[in-house]
Amino acid sequence: MFFRFICLVSAILVCTVGWAPESWAQQRISLIRDAEIERIIQGYATPLFEAAALDPAAVQIHLVSDPTLNAFVAGGQHLFLNTGLLMRADNASQLMGVIAHETGHIAGGHLIRGQEAMRNAGTQMLLAVLLGIGAGIASGSGDATTAILSGGSSVATRGFLQFSQGQEAAADQAGLGYLDKTGTSAKGFLEFLEILEKQDPLNSDRRDPYVRTHPLTRDRVDFVRNHVLQKSAPPESPLSPQGLRDFERMQAKLIGFMEPFRTVLKRYPEKDTSEAARYARAVAYYRRGELDRSVPLIDDLIAEEPTNPYFHELRGQMLFENGRLAEALSSYTEAVRFAPESVLLRIGLAHIQLETGDVLQNRSAMGNLLYAADRERDNPELWRLLAIGYGRDQEFGMSALSLAEEAISIGDKVTAVQQATRAQKILDRGSPGWIRAQDIKIAANTLPDP
Repeated sequence: MFFRFICLVSAILVCTVGWAPESWAQQRISLIRDAEIERIIQGYATPLFEAAALDPAAVQIHLVSDPTLNAFVAGGQHLFLNTGLLMRADNASQLMGVIAHETGHIAGGHLIRGQEAMRNAGTQMLLAVLLGIGAGIASGSGDATTAILSGGSSVATRGFLQFSQGQEAAADQAGLGYLDKTGTSAKGFLEFLEILEKQDPLNSDRRDPYVRTHPLTRDRVDFVRNHVLQKSAPPESPLSPQGLRDFERMQAKLIGFMEPFRTVLKRYPEKDTSEAARYARAVAYYRRGELDRSVPLIDDLIAEEPTNPYFHELRGQMLFENGRLAEALSSYTEAVRFAPESVLLRIGLAHIQLETGDVLQNRSAMGNLLYAADRERDNPELWRLLAIGYGRDQEFGMSALSLAEEAISIGDKVTAVQQATRAQKILDRGSPGWIRAQDIKIAANTLPDP
């Protein structure tokens, strides 16, 4: 399903590379998941990660549901991008410039000091998050009004690292090198810095968080400008036409889901018949419950591009959240057919299959969920659905183990221990499931008491 909110129930150690206001100690952030947007961002980031000699599969990209312009790295190889950055960037090159800079922080080892900060913070839950014990997604039933499947709780950001302007410059230099290696002009990054430079330096309330967390100096901007003038990289991004379309689609989807209806129509008026505009309006009308206007728009897009899995996904979500289960199942089946490797699409299809209550669909749902579990184990919705599927198959030990997995992924210590203990009473002693339940109990006991 589209736009799942993530629940990170712990403090996260953030590399803000600058000073952090005291109020940030209590700042709460929510993350979202979307298969299409994650694929697009990964496509932009992978060449830059490879240029930095990083394993793209090891760098986790997170989307922060926040309208402000910001990006940061945290807890090792975790890259966080605000939706505000994605929606306000003028082009993909600007976004790639930011990703290249943040990659410079990761590759430069600027997070090594985080180990000391964690010890100083004394936050056991922080360790849980960074070890993948307590991070995950909270999801639940659909809401056609907001188009958000669940209300996610949030993460308090503590223990901010203070880094020097020298490290900012080092990240700039490294990022420019990665752009050069991928044949991407640094013009986009320069444009981004120039936008920030124009912000009022005397009014911190009006400045984007990126300016506060990434100190901007004249030397930095001049360095990037000189690089653009001196290097022979092409003036424009080497992105393919599809890469450029992906950027337009990503922005349209985000704006359609996150901006007020009138704002969407102002940006994408009815007279605009472009693909991106119709995509945004389809989402906006769906959010208002006007399926008579949203479904024809997405149907037209599917007719033009019948193998696009994300158009089928959106159609399936529209119908599912309005009680049209059979049609939603058909649409989600098509989505997975065209993107069988997508964990999120498989989880969405499994959700609908379980809702049918059909025995054969339950079997198919379990196949999709087990595929997803092999690739993304810190997803609470996955474990919640597996618990349902196992329960219907009367595999009550595995159902309890799945509930324990769900609980540990959201930091629910009490439930994790209870369900893991229940699973061990049912499962054969020494079996893989029994051993995993024991691991969960040990991990849960490292978490602070509620």
